[in-house]
Amino acid sequence: MNSFKDRVAIVTGASRGIGLGIAKELVERGAKVCITARKPEPLADAVAELGGQDVALAVPGKADDTAHQDEAIAKTIETFGRLDMLVNNTGINPVYGPILDTEPEAAAKILGVNVLAPLSWIKRARDAWMGEHGGSVVNVASIGGLRASPGIGLYGVSKAALIRLTMELGVELGPDIRVNAVAPAVVKTKFATALYEGREEEVSAAYPLKRLGVPSDVAGAVAFLLSEDAGWITGQTLVLDGGITLGGGL
Repeated sequence: MNSFKDRVAIVTGASRGIGLGIAKELVERGAKVCITARKPEPLADAVAELGGQDVALAVPGKADDTAHQDEAIAKTIETFGRLDMLVNNTGINPVYGPILDTEPEAAAKILGVNVLAPLSWIKRARDAWMGEHGGSVVNVASIGGLRASPGIGLYGVSKAALIRLTMELGVELGPDIRVNAVAPAVVKTKFATALYEGREEEVSAAYPLKRLGVPSDVAGAVAFLLSEDAGWITGQTLVLDGGITLGGGL
């Protein structure tokens, strides 16, 4: 297992679910982490779960707020002395239904949080530390960005854009900064509850591996992409789907 001793990460949207799972994996491998989310109380609980302030720092705020991004990056470097890794995990999907029925304000918010915010986080991480010292970035996309996803189509559009952003930045930021992504299928988190609650067995049956994902499935893959074991990988998206896209499903 590749060690992250003496390395520091920011993980956005990490008070619970996939983000907290990623933060746990990085801490277990020796990293120190800054975690962000909107609400201070769940973040404080997450810091305690990660092992306390010696290894984890919480900075509450909205992922698409540039002032929050600057604060989180500055506090991370001030507290832990560096910033080696960035995981853009925050994502939203506040609407359900046909894309053409989506209100412009909601569409702008989805694209702002799911695409433009990761771009801004990466730019600021580069300017503050990674541009001079190097680093690694992983964006959390979705198989919704690879396949049509009726009902959550605009979310899928935003994740497709994030995948493309990953490709473009993989070219632009090499050789010193690697940028990759993961594209999970349904993972058992509060965010995805509506996709499986009350019918998990039925939903799981469509997967060749016969189960839904859990946060640790994503966390291990993210840790690999951040690590030197993936030192010759950039601009790529790793699909984490239990095999479901082999049959064309979600």
